[in-house]
Amino acid sequence: MASVTYDHVWKKFGDFTAISDFNLDIEDKEFLVLVGPSGCGKTTALRCLAGLEEVTEGRVMIADQIVNDVAPKDRDIAMVFQSYALYPHMSVFDNMAFGLKLRKVPKEKIKQQVQVAAEILGIEKLLNRKPRELSGGQRQRVAVGRAIVREPKVFLFDEPLSNLDAKLRVQTRAEISKLHQRLQTTFIYVTHDQVEAMTMATRIAVMNKGVLQQLGTPQNLYDRPDNMFVAGFIGSPAMNFFPAHIRKDGNALYVDSGDFAVKIPDERSAPYQSFVGKEVFFGIRPENIHNPEFAPPGIHAAPVESKVDVTELMGNEIFLNMVSGKNSYVARVDPRTRFQVDSTVKLVFNMDNFHIFDPSVDAENPTAVR
Repeated sequence: MASVTYDHVWKKFGDFTAISDFNLDIEDKEFLVLVGPSGCGKTTALRCLAGLEEVTEGRVMIADQIVNDVAPKDRDIAMVFQSYALYPHMSVFDNMAFGLKLRKVPKEKIKQQVQVAAEILGIEKLLNRKPRELSGGQRQRVAVGRAIVREPKVFLFDEPLSNLDAKLRVQTRAEISKLHQRLQTTFIYVTHDQVEAMTMATRIAVMNKGVLQQLGTPQNLYDRPDNMFVAGFIGSPAMNFFPAHIRKDGNALYVDSGDFAVKIPDERSAPYQSFVGKEVFFGIRPENIHNPEFAPPGIHAAPVESKVDVTELMGNEIFLNMVSGKNSYVARVDPRTRFQVDSTVKLVFNMDNFHIFDPSVDAENPTAVR
């Protein structure tokens, strides 16, 4: 078991900076997910930890030992890749046992460790098959089993579910979470899929353009994003954003987009008093926009008139693509809603759950106002 530390880590490829001053402490037995769009640096960070990339500056530590100059095979980590990387001519047993054979582990112990890993993953009946005889999900289990038998201090997963179909991704996601609970080992998991991150992680590290944007529990990132990038990346469908300004009318504050204005509840207005007259971005999640007929009782409901552009029936909910003047947004409403395309309707914004972002410091990634 081991903690992992990135201490002011930089990774450059010529003039391109893949990771910029990356600082992250991962606790022993934690399930940490690195998430972000393609090219954000998350896989590079994982490869620096595995020893597959050399750190340009800074320190990488495993269990308080600096491993910058330690060979990958001596770092006591096991990595599961997006591609299963199984030897096609070997049986499942031999694929799982291969690393142990290279380390000269006694045959009886190899057999025992492979059997235990196979039972954990439910593939004990597949040990004599070749990879070509397995489904995608079974191959992924074999790749995970090959990592388990090594009994490493740290497991590294690099987008391991990307090659699976949607149903199998959900199933395997649950299996990996149960595996973490059973093994009680440090898991570091890279994905671009924020749903995977939200459902599996103890904590999530959100990255963009080589920079760590925010670190926290899934619920904290969802409820209190530090900036517009994190707010837009965490949550599906993504948060809606509207260019707006804060205006005062008597003692009341309003968020005014030009096409609609919504009142900020008095008890929440204090942080925004200094922003009166200033340009901001107003953010609200689709699930906080309701058909008035089915809105939760007791909320601060601000009506907004909009035109229905597209409706998407999901069975248990409806996604409405709405247009209000120059603004378009998505609402996630009750499935009993019967709005027609091109009709003008009133929805209500739940002003108990909204976000204001200040673009004055960083116009590309405005920061949250609290």
